[in-house]
Amino acid sequence: MILPADVVIRPATPDDAEALTHLHLDCWDDAYAGLVDRALLGARRADVPARIEKWRANLAERETLLAETTDGLVGFATAGPARDEDAPAELEVWALYVRAAHWGTGVGHALLQAAIGEHPAYLCVLEGNDRAIRFYERQGFRPDGQVSDADEGRHVRMVRR
Repeated sequence: MILPADVVIRPATPDDAEALTHLHLDCWDDAYAGLVDRALLGARRADVPARIEKWRANLAERETLLAETTDGLVGFATAGPARDEDAPAELEVWALYVRAAHWGTGVGHALLQAAIGEHPAYLCVLEGNDRAIRFYERQGFRPDGQVSDADEGRHVRMVRR
């Protein structure tokens, strides 16, 4: 899939923290409506200034890639060293989110490619998020049988070898 001409992939800077916070919150609403309790989604917006500062600190320490159009941010991806003790790969996709209006346009694929290329990697996806699971399967990821529980629900681990 070809990235739309008006989309640029670039590294985030701490100056992007506020816009990235709002993007992250919006993407959670897009991706998890009907899958995650509404109260949990609403609670994530309770202290936006603290979330902005957390993103500002994160962006000073690790690379996050942004997808941006002239209208603003439309997606982001973060990947890095595996965090699980029983990691099936050395590289983990920590986050990949795209606004619903840009699903199916190639933005998610471009972000994933920019973040990890063709390297073996793993990630966790919310059980029942069939759209995301199908996306990752198209990128070569497969469930490895590991599941974990989080506040938002059960996560399924997927691996690309």
